Amino acid sequence: MTYSSVLALAGAGLIVTQAVLLATALADGFAGHGIRTGTLAALGAVMALRALLTWVRGALAQRAAAGAKATLRDRITGQLQRTGPLRLADRRHGETATLLTRGLDALDPYVVGYLPTRAAVAVVPLTVVAWVAWTDWTSALIIVITLPLIPVFGALVGMHTAQRTARQWRLLSRLGGHFLDVVAGLPTLRAFGREHHQTKVVHDMADAHRRATMRTLRVAFLSSLVLETVATLSVALVAVPVGLRLLHGDVGLHTALVVLFLAPEAYLPLRAMGAAFHDSAEGISVAERVFAALDDEVTNRPAAERAPAPDARTAALTLHDVTVHYPGRTEPALRDVSLAIAPGEHIALVGPSGAGKSTLLSLLLGFVTPASGRVAAGGTDLAGLDPDDWCAQVAWVPQRPHLIAGTVAENIRLGRPDATDAEVREAARAASADLFVDELPHAYDTVLGEHGAGLSAGQRQRIALARAFLKDAPVLLLDEPTAHLDPESEAAVTRATVALMRGRTAVVVAHRTSLLPYADRIITVRAGTVAATDGPATGPAPTATPSPAPVSAPAPATPGAAAASPQGPAPTNRLSRAPEPPPAPTPAPSLIPSDSLDPVTPEKLVVS
Repeated sequence: MTYSSVLALAGAGLIVTQAVLLATALADGFAGHGIRTGTLAALGAVMALRALLTWVRGALAQRAAAGAKATLRDRITGQLQRTGPLRLADRRHGETATLLTRGLDALDPYVVGYLPTRAAVAVVPLTVVAWVAWTDWTSALIIVITLPLIPVFGALVGMHTAQRTARQWRLLSRLGGHFLDVVAGLPTLRAFGREHHQTKVVHDMADAHRRATMRTLRVAFLSSLVLETVATLSVALVAVPVGLRLLHGDVGLHTALVVLFLAPEAYLPLRAMGAAFHDSAEGISVAERVFAALDDEVTNRPAAERAPAPDARTAALTLHDVTVHYPGRTEPALRDVSLAIAPGEHIALVGPSGAGKSTLLSLLLGFVTPASGRVAAGGTDLAGLDPDDWCAQVAWVPQRPHLIAGTVAENIRLGRPDATDAEVREAARAASADLFVDELPHAYDTVLGEHGAGLSAGQRQRIALARAFLKDAPVLLLDEPTAHLDPESEAAVTRATVALMRGRTAVVVAHRTSLLPYADRIITVRAGTVAATDGPATGPAPTATPSPAPVSAPAPATPGAAAASPQGPAPTNRLSRAPEPPPAPTPAPSLIPSDSLDPVTPEKLVVS
């Protein structure tokens, strides 16, 4: 039994007690016996207890509402974390933000008002009718006949209200999502002279939401009128016969007063539930959206059944006949892909945009669950590993890294939250980010805007690389780290990336050729399949040592050398300035498809 049911049962007992005491006091007064002090004291105590009970019920309901909202926010946030960036790209971020903020706040009337009232409906009318039946069965019969009229009329109006409220919430969600998108894209809209058009669109959407809200309120007020009318007529049907029987002497004054005091209390919970239903209709619509979003979550094993992730320094990464389908798309993003990556090996993925390279990285991150096939680390399926344990051993540098609205140090420290200031500066130095960070107004304490506003694309990329240096993970996944950069920024990012790859298993998506000479193998992805596997690329001269050099070494890693050790190289903890890469070798005819490379890049890659 929940606390709402217990409080409702206690409240029903106090209602009956108050009615009996009040009827006793009035009957004694009319009979000329005088009102007893004990009766008045008991009546005052009961009224105080009812007030206290109402306060306790409200406080507990508020706490339950806060807990429910926090739980749902945590579940939705956790689902978003497990969904991964590729599937999240198909969602409108504005609608998700509206659902997590304004949407979940609409649950307050449902949890605070509707649920406790529904518990009272299940207890109070039955208790009141039972006491009235013991006192005057004729009045109890009238109450039993008229009592169902309130929920019947309330349900008829409520179904109509629910439809309108659902439409109102959809309009609000669209308005909030579109407004957020407009604000985010305002520079582009102004550049193309479309800001006035979008202002009109937002105005039209806001006006549609206003009209829907007014229609919903009209229905809600109509519902209140219907419920109040039915309840008033029902009480009158009880009061009139009791009054006539009292005049004819068929019933005593005390009994008549008890019936008159209890009859409205029998209908009150139903009336209150009808009003609370309309107040919480928006919350019910939001709850349906929330549960629909949670039902869309990728099926995962319970945490207790997950195995700890293997040591990524010695674990090979394998894909076996992997096929990935995205909702709403007819063609698979990846089809029957098989790939084996040895510990410490450097892999470059090339191919046209949309071929499935980023999807392959998401598979290795555990962000995407394949429709068929198997992705494994050290022979263990990634789906059976603890995702947090696996991600702790993986550093990911996306094409467009996300920077939070915080200081430069806070953004770098996302790689390892417990890092000291000295370690943050050393990671920035290794990524060649200290060159521009030291020139900022407050250096590492400079506050950045949303998405790193105030920094160039190359600077944001070097901040992301500094995160990866700080994390010092044995597996490195990079998604086009040099895309959209000018030659100077590309050279700096390339130097930092080459240093970061040393001593780690690395998979790099590359549209430009600057990183390809440092790959052990070059894999071409076309139309969701592995079209070719080339390599190793012709790059710097190999060294005699079988294991990769530390970060501070002046020469790049030997292609293929990382895979020579059966245990695989351990990632280095030494951070230093990224070395200058040696000049690329003399070009020869390229084996890399032309549509997989940036057309503005002058270099040609030689693949032996």
